[in-house]
Amino acid sequence: NLMTGFSFSCQLQGQFHLNEMHKAGDLVLGGLFQVHFTSIPDLSFTSQPQQPTCHGVYVLGFKLAQTMAFAIDEINRNSNLLPNVTLGYTLYDNCLELGIGFRGALSLASGQEDQIVVDDTCVGNPPVVGIVGDSSSTNSIAISNVLGLYRVPMVSYFATCSCLSDRQKYPSFFRTIPSDAFQVRAMIQILKHFGWTWAGLIVIDDDYGLHAARSFQSELSVSGEGCLAYTEVLPWDKDTDELRRIVNVMKKSTARVVIVFEIPSRMISLLEEVVRQNVTGLQWIASEAWAESAVLQTPHFMPYLGGTLGITIRRGEIPGLREFLLQIHPDLHHNSSYGNSLVRLEHFYCGTGWVEGGGAICTGQEDLGNADTEYLDISNLRPEYNVYKAVYALAHSLDDMLRCKPGRGPFSGDSCATLQSLEPWQLVYYMERVNFTTPSGDQVSFDENGDVVPIYDVINWLWLPDGSTKVQNVGEVKRSAFKGEELILDEDKIFWNFESKKPPRSVCSEGCPPGTHMVRRKREPECCFDCIPCSEGKITNKSSSCPEDFWSNPQRDHCIPKKTEFLSYHDPLGICLTTTSLLGTFICAVVLGIFIYHRTTPIVRANNSELSFQLLLSLKLCFLCSLLFIGRPRMWTCQLRHAAFGISFVLCVSCILVKTMVVLAVFKASKPGGGASLKWFGAMQQRGTVLFLTAIQAAICTTWLVSSSPTPHKNTQYHNDKIVYECAVGSTVGFAVLLGYIGVLAFLSCLIAFLVRNLPDSFNEAKLITFSMLIFCAVWVAFVPAYVSSPGNLADAVEVFAILASSFGLLITLFGPKCYIILLRPEMNTKKAVMGRGIVS
Repeated sequence: NLMTGFSFSCQLQGQFHLNEMHKAGDLVLGGLFQVHFTSIPDLSFTSQPQQPTCHGVYVLGFKLAQTMAFAIDEINRNSNLLPNVTLGYTLYDNCLELGIGFRGALSLASGQEDQIVVDDTCVGNPPVVGIVGDSSSTNSIAISNVLGLYRVPMVSYFATCSCLSDRQKYPSFFRTIPSDAFQVRAMIQILKHFGWTWAGLIVIDDDYGLHAARSFQSELSVSGEGCLAYTEVLPWDKDTDELRRIVNVMKKSTARVVIVFEIPSRMISLLEEVVRQNVTGLQWIASEAWAESAVLQTPHFMPYLGGTLGITIRRGEIPGLREFLLQIHPDLHHNSSYGNSLVRLEHFYCGTGWVEGGGAICTGQEDLGNADTEYLDISNLRPEYNVYKAVYALAHSLDDMLRCKPGRGPFSGDSCATLQSLEPWQLVYYMERVNFTTPSGDQVSFDENGDVVPIYDVINWLWLPDGSTKVQNVGEVKRSAFKGEELILDEDKIFWNFESKKPPRSVCSEGCPPGTHMVRRKREPECCFDCIPCSEGKITNKSSSCPEDFWSNPQRDHCIPKKTEFLSYHDPLGICLTTTSLLGTFICAVVLGIFIYHRTTPIVRANNSELSFQLLLSLKLCFLCSLLFIGRPRMWTCQLRHAAFGISFVLCVSCILVKTMVVLAVFKASKPGGGASLKWFGAMQQRGTVLFLTAIQAAICTTWLVSSSPTPHKNTQYHNDKIVYECAVGSTVGFAVLLGYIGVLAFLSCLIAFLVRNLPDSFNEAKLITFSMLIFCAVWVAFVPAYVSSPGNLADAVEVFAILASSFGLLITLFGPKCYIILLRPEMNTKKAVMGRGIVS
């Protein structure tokens, strides 16, 4: 039998010797605190490995442990919170060593019984239902990876690594200190507030520092609020050459702001090198890990660290804590009194000299009120306040759980957890939903990632004239549901360690002056750039283009409205064309008046007086329609100008065409047997022909306006800095048909007049019509290429000029000789003289 000779019991592989402090209770909470530093034992494995030894008291760590003990005592005295249930605690020292902290966590989760005997009553400290700790991110990551498997709730008061917000990896991890993700955004808010777009970043070589660096680079990239001049990782060992290189980078960099994620003990090595190289003129921004470190606030470092801005844990009030801290008493012979072997309490009474000298100078009767001031200082409770909130979060969760009504519980079958069958994972359910307010008025609740509602204080290191230092609160950063990260600063209270007593400038490149824009330097961060002059149409900084209707001023620093250009009544060219148009209209009116006054004279009657009157009226309309091409284009002028032009000129050319046909008919009627030809050209037929030919042009214009109407158009293609207002024709085909129809009528008039040009002198008006049509056609043939090649308002001027030139050509050639005879040669205006020249009609 293989079991022969073996007892029915289980023996521990080994037992951890840990500094501890404990107190019995119905429910026990665990705690992990850094109370000492550690010495690594010999690991040669040639003999049984020794336990790590811890030395050098870390006063704050012991104070944090005592704060947890105080909070549990306070809860036990509170009849409203966990009534009829006594809380106990088991606190272990991690000695700033992952291995020791891990040993402590395993001991808390499973107990430290020397021996477990089958069917016997368990003895020793029972496993805890929740743990407050650990202090560092690295320890918390390692411990949570294991405890998360068993869903043991763990509430850290100091671990800030953003990686711990991963609920899949750390399902039972909570913390009462904001994540580094928020701390990074808080620092970016400070950088933005003071316009510091160029900063250096130094981080510790662990999860805390490396995740912070990654988060910082990511947030800056997304927000675009600045750039990092350098990112350096401080070595764990005191590598002098590497420290010298890092400080040399800081010294040579143009960045005046240095952001540091470090722990105080590692900062000392960096600052020693800063002092050695005398690197002054830097604005330090401290992470919460060292923002209030007293060990750095020495006359040796303050000339360099004075004015430091820090992100630090929210300060709170814990009434009664000082009195509790005063209750501990040393027992020179039994150091474990008060359930306390975390630290040799004589340290607080007699100082480290007593411990080192073997106790010869200490009586044990000293007054603790005169002991270590850091231990008893409760004026600035920050990490202590986080521990206090962590204990109360666990207590409130337990209270909520034990108040559950059977049959209304959240667990399977609507069951509740009981004191006798409590499982840690059940407590996690209530931790995720806990919500209470501390006596200081701060609300405590956890989001879906186990993170507390984030809020930080902003502190400033004040270097007083007498050489002493003071850490003062100058603002806060908090997350608002509506505003995101909100920074509130009292700038008047901030001490700046510079001669100017003002915030420093920390930019890679100064902003570009007016009239220039940024061009990024190759292979350098986007905050580093050169300034080059802006091109036309663009203005300062990012060389943004001006809006469509604007252009850059000569200095290229702001946009001004573009000059507008059109054929205006105020321009010299517009004035000349307007004057000419009105002059032509006036002359037509004068000629019409002359013809009306002398309408009974042979010269008027002999040249078809009705068509002459119609022709003069149409010429007057031709002169007036040119005015529609002058002035700022509007919708109605754009639509009317071409319609009026087309109809007026067709009316005019129709009259000339009918006049020519009448001359030909009269000539044929004068021959034997030709009288019948005149019946086709009576007064009614003449009017009907003119009206019909004009109606065709009216139909063309109507179709054009309905299908694709001309509209006002702002053209910027001719000049970048000008807007040319013009009328877009809408349909080029419509415009071409309109001109083509006029051209066809003019060509027919010219052709017929040309065919009858050699008639006897009695019918020599045909010569005048031929000459006028040649002038008309020459003007409009020249107009087409001139119009197409003319830009902007010059195209309108060309069209007006063509209208006026052709109108004056018709007016002068057709009516000039007749007016000459009527006014200057009345002797030729007789029936006898006219009969010698033609037939009166």
